Amino acid sequence: VQLVESGGGMVQSGGSLRLSCAASGFTFNRYDMSWARQAPGKGPEWVSSINADGSRTDYSDSVKGRFTISRDNANGTLYLQMNSLKPEDTALYYCARYPLWTTMRVGLSGHDYWGQGTQVTVSS
Repeated sequence: VQLVESGGGMVQSGGSLRLSCAASGFTFNRYDMSWARQAPGKGPEWVSSINADGSRTDYSDSVKGRFTISRDNANGTLYLQMNSLKPEDTALYYCARYPLWTTMRVGLSGHDYWGQGTQVTVSS
């Protein structure tokens, strides 16, 4: 199993970025997936999850209305569109996989594989 994030960078407050997570080594369209983040000096934070066929999504209150999670099952890629970025969104962003037959839920628990992360820095 490999999860490789990309798309991070530096952006000004109010700007946008789209993160990608390229998945390989498993049948992507059978697994629920998530994005999480960890800001400097803070613990990890769940951001968003999506079910296997993309029909259901959930978001943390801190990003709801600004971020959109999506997936391309044909190409094995997970996305996170981030709009109206704020300095407090600065963090290392990770994608993560739930085990097979595990339903997505709020929070960080229950994931079995994580990527290495991509850095997002938002300046004021």
